[in-house]
Amino acid sequence: MKYRKLGNTDLDVSVIGLGTMTYGEQNSEADAHAQLDLALELGVNLVDTAEMYPVPPSAATQGRTEHYIGTWLASRGRRQDIVLASKIAGPQRDPQRPGHIRDGATHLDRKNLEQALHDSLRRLQTDYLDLYQLHWPDRSTVTFGQRSYPWKDEYTVPIEQTLEVLDDFVRQGKVRHIGVSNETPWGVARYLELARHRSLPLIATIQNPYNLLNRVFEEGLSEFCHYDGVGLLAYSPLAMGVLTGKYDHGARPADGRLTVYERFKRYDGPNAREAGLAYNDLARRHGIPPAQLALAWVNQQAFTSSNLIGATTLEQLRENIASVNVTLDDELIAAINEIHRRYPNPAP
Repeated sequence: MKYRKLGNTDLDVSVIGLGTMTYGEQNSEADAHAQLDLALELGVNLVDTAEMYPVPPSAATQGRTEHYIGTWLASRGRRQDIVLASKIAGPQRDPQRPGHIRDGATHLDRKNLEQALHDSLRRLQTDYLDLYQLHWPDRSTVTFGQRSYPWKDEYTVPIEQTLEVLDDFVRQGKVRHIGVSNETPWGVARYLELARHRSLPLIATIQNPYNLLNRVFEEGLSEFCHYDGVGLLAYSPLAMGVLTGKYDHGARPADGRLTVYERFKRYDGPNAREAGLAYNDLARRHGIPPAQLALAWVNQQAFTSSNLIGATTLEQLRENIASVNVTLDDELIAAINEIHRRYPNPAP
């Protein structure tokens, strides 16, 4: 395994991080424990979760992922061996986002932040988080596949108020570092500006989608990583499985996420399928499993602190973690960029 700093912090995290949103939906508690055991055995130390998980979100399963990680921590006694990250859900701004958490009262204000953190700590059976993230902004933004800014006047909690509560968590020792997720360049700029002006905690990380079908992060956000030390925790690096090759030529495996769940349309458009096939064929021509080429691309980016992978089987997990041993040479990178030129960001 290889390690990097978690953004602008002194924490070392594995280049491959373990995403857990399938725990409690596609994976049982026993599956979750086995995945955590294997990941640590192979050098992974970053474990990322959220109060909303598993996905798809529902009132019946909400919090189950954190609960499974908590029972693993209690049984293994390895809290000191992992960098544990979780997230608070933001307000429901569209039907795709959950409205059942705290009866829909999920603004990023003091009341909700305190309840969310304490509930997560209880489920996880720990008294602190290494990283606490805001799952999505309090305001409406261009996120989750939207292609245009939703110009709205609506109630939002000021970023400064959210930062003040997070500062209290850090001072109390309940949270070591803070981060944002599904955030925009404007949002990152405001968090950094207010933190410096008020001597509040700087965001250490941003957890946004980044993969060969969605390189939007490079256009505006990567510069903050370069100059401000904000580290990317890349999610959906395999574009919901499109970059594994299992959906090539219209295939629909019975257990595939795009087959089982209707909500995942972001990476399932015609251009995304064509681009995915081009990348997958490129990998095969070079004797690399398609998933490992896609993951190696994310691993090699200078702004990536950790590449968050998810898997439903231990075999998938092994293959994905092994991508740390794959290096893309200049010829492959040029070929990838040529496909990107033909299919620029087909699934933002």
